[in-house]
Amino acid sequence: MDDNIEIIGIDHGWSSVKTAHTVIVSGVKEMTTEPALIDNLLEFDGKYYKVGGQRLEVRNTKVEDENYYLLTLAAIGAELRHRGKSRAKVVLSVGLPLTRFGAEKKDFVTYLSRRKQLNFKYEGRHYTVEIEKVMVSPQCYAAVVDRISTFKDNPMIIDIGSWTVDIMPIIKQLPDEARCKTLAKGLIKCIREINEELMRSQNGEAPEIYIQDVMINGTSDINEQYLAIIQDGLRKFAEKIYNTLKELDCNLSLMPIVFVGGGAVVMKNFGEYHGKNILFIEDIRANAMGYEYLANLRLHGGSRLVG
Repeated sequence: MDDNIEIIGIDHGWSSVKTAHTVIVSGVKEMTTEPALIDNLLEFDGKYYKVGGQRLEVRNTKVEDENYYLLTLAAIGAELRHRGKSRAKVVLSVGLPLTRFGAEKKDFVTYLSRRKQLNFKYEGRHYTVEIEKVMVSPQCYAAVVDRISTFKDNPMIIDIGSWTVDIMPIIKQLPDEARCKTLAKGLIKCIREINEELMRSQNGEAPEIYIQDVMINGTSDINEQYLAIIQDGLRKFAEKIYNTLKELDCNLSLMPIVFVGGGAVVMKNFGEYHGKNILFIEDIRANAMGYEYLANLRLHGGSRLVG
């Protein structure tokens, strides 16, 4: 592999876009004039975009408009800035659920590789990027691949994201594709249900950032009635996840279970099971780091799980 190539893993979540070192809220808004502040400002093709802020609404796919392409550019810029570079040849390493891998891979690669040469500014810095290749790996597996050899027996990996929950049994350190499941039961649905209950009982909703604060910390310095309802909703969410696993014949007292994604911290703070068999990987950048790990293996001939 060319030593000058930068492998950049990007996890394109519906709530946030993550690289190995950065997190950007999945929001994009075009600005009609040049903004006064450069924070979160993307300049591309003569237009100005503010990224971050309020997240985008969930769509059927991420390739049906320009938003996730623009977020990808911002993520590349943010990651290159962390690495002290403004010019680079880049291999993009991204992910999809294994259950939708075959159906969505081609369109996702085409979407992200539409232009080989890129010139843009992010937060006032100019970046010149050449896209060498786009590689796609299975999300969920990527979050644990660097440590999977340390797991005893055959673990069940549960990736709780903003929109989906990916359930991935592992056999001999590889995904058991026939038993993998992707369910539309992620954190956004949980937040919606909490706000529906808040509207019924308090006649007012809580901003997502307030609920996310409770998710992460277990509590918050907010109105006690709102806090109690949010905490109860998060406990119910964790219970539903565990009930889903029980329906899949998981013995929650014995089977090794690894929670990853944004929901891992919810399961840790609000779930009822905390045995030695249950591991919580709370770093929401874990998939992005795993995509880089898998791309490195593939470029050196060591992985079949990247294409």
